[in-house]
Amino acid sequence: MTMLASALGVVIVSVVGGLLTFISMILMVVSLGSMSEEDATMVKNNTFLTVDLSHISGDRGTNGLMQSFSDSKTVGLIAATDAIRKAANDNKVKGLLIKDNGAAISWASLEELRGVIAEFRESGKPVISYATTYTQPGYYLASVSDKVSLHPSGMVEFRGMGGEVMYYKDLLDKLGVEMQLIRPESCAYKSAGEVYTLSHMSPANREQIRAYVSSIWKTATADIAASRGMTVADLNTVADNLSGFLADDALAQHLIDTLCFEEDVRAMLKDNYDAKHLLALEKYAKNDKKKGDKKIKNHIAVIYAEGNVMDGSAKGFDEGVYGDDIVKALKQAMNDDDVKAIVLRVNSPGGQATASESMTHAVMQAKEKKPFIVSMGDLAASAGYEISCMADVIVAQPMTITGSIGVFGTIPNVQKLMEKKLGLHSDTVSTNHNANGLTVFRPLSPAAMAMMTRNVEDFYKVFVNRVAEGRHMSFDEVHQIARGRVWTGADAIKIGLVDTLGGLDLALRIAAEKAGIDRYTVKNYPKEKDTWTQLSELFGESDDSDLDLLAKIRLARKWKSESGKWSVLNRMEQDIQYISTAEGLQARMPFVILGE
Repeated sequence: MTMLASALGVVIVSVVGGLLTFISMILMVVSLGSMSEEDATMVKNNTFLTVDLSHISGDRGTNGLMQSFSDSKTVGLIAATDAIRKAANDNKVKGLLIKDNGAAISWASLEELRGVIAEFRESGKPVISYATTYTQPGYYLASVSDKVSLHPSGMVEFRGMGGEVMYYKDLLDKLGVEMQLIRPESCAYKSAGEVYTLSHMSPANREQIRAYVSSIWKTATADIAASRGMTVADLNTVADNLSGFLADDALAQHLIDTLCFEEDVRAMLKDNYDAKHLLALEKYAKNDKKKGDKKIKNHIAVIYAEGNVMDGSAKGFDEGVYGDDIVKALKQAMNDDDVKAIVLRVNSPGGQATASESMTHAVMQAKEKKPFIVSMGDLAASAGYEISCMADVIVAQPMTITGSIGVFGTIPNVQKLMEKKLGLHSDTVSTNHNANGLTVFRPLSPAAMAMMTRNVEDFYKVFVNRVAEGRHMSFDEVHQIARGRVWTGADAIKIGLVDTLGGLDLALRIAAEKAGIDRYTVKNYPKEKDTWTQLSELFGESDDSDLDLLAKIRLARKWKSESGKWSVLNRMEQDIQYISTAEGLQARMPFVILGE
């Protein structure tokens, strides 16, 4: 009876505690979401917009539930660039103040943002940058400014680019876990699974990493040199010797223009430019949300494919490229008579092959009816490239990471972990030879390994044929540049994987030209969910209780985590979470690109 009472008490406490947590979250969302559009700060005369790099997140930014819980309001890259273009012609906006409080965006996004800021300068309005410490990506952006200012005790982290890959084989060996990697024999560059089977870079992976970091660095130093009146050779000497790292050295090497405190920058803005107000770019962008000109009937659909490629449909605040959602968006845009052209904005390292195939099939259908343009962001690799390859025109940034045309599969064998570490043993009975051939409790049977190998080989041929058809190349021509290898946009254009270099704005201009229209409004897909829709999906009835629980755990983790930070533990968590939930063949890039 005592045991029963204790158990009942635990249940009651759990239920009540969960209910109170849910209610408190609802109340917080209500209080955070109660601000109306009228509460947003309006633009006043003599205003400088502050562009805080740590507040720019992804192509579309956060919205709904995650925006309510974020420590600081963020803005997506596309909204940020649109706002800066508008500000160039806004008489109330006197200039831009760029602040590097930790650049959370990657190189291609910085490149797109930098180009828009350069356009802003051409309007005759000043751009000033300030930081206590410039990250390397942050300095790349700041270098386009009229004046680059640094804290007297600050640093400029200008040191060159490197690639670093974390390997888990020795850890898995200690745990008694063997990761069985299946990939086409010719795909030596498809190195994603190698992190579980090797303790160091393979020669092919080292080759491709060296190539893409060198390409990005070449583009970055050329842009910096042009803006700062220096040579690329000078910049490389500074990076090699770390001779511009400390504040006084950075000034002597002409990386920066002045050493001062932030209050000095504010005083300079007031004295030199009559700046009376500072307004965060994200607030300006919020005020600038386009309601659309109802007189313009022509639309260009922009479909955002951002994140890991996965089967199914997003629920709650799930982030990623969900196959069902993108297919639905493509069909909606294809069947909307007011939509005259489609732009697919891809920012994805790839993911599940089945979802990729479903989306590619829908792309082919949409292309038959309307002009179809792809705009590549930071990443359009592996499955992210497959869904792009059928486009009429592919637009990428020089620093975009793309290609990775290949496939792999991984199946763990935990027999040693179970038997030698945990003392657990499994035994089997079966009706056929391979009934238990695909279990994780022992190595794959020879027949199962042969079947999986044939599977990856067959899908690789499908993938290469898709690219060959879309890019008007032969199978052998694609195979020579495929094999799982990644390329930057600057290199991809030379080998036929990309057509032209630029951002979303260029992709839209090309789409309008092909559709034969001069004026249009942009219609975004998939439709962004508001807070209440996300909450109802998150806490409502679900057919999959495990997914519902996972969503709640992720919410708690994101709620408490410090945004914009990256650590070894975060990387391990993402790797382990992805590999534990990934199913089937993976058309995925072999590493994560960090803006460092």
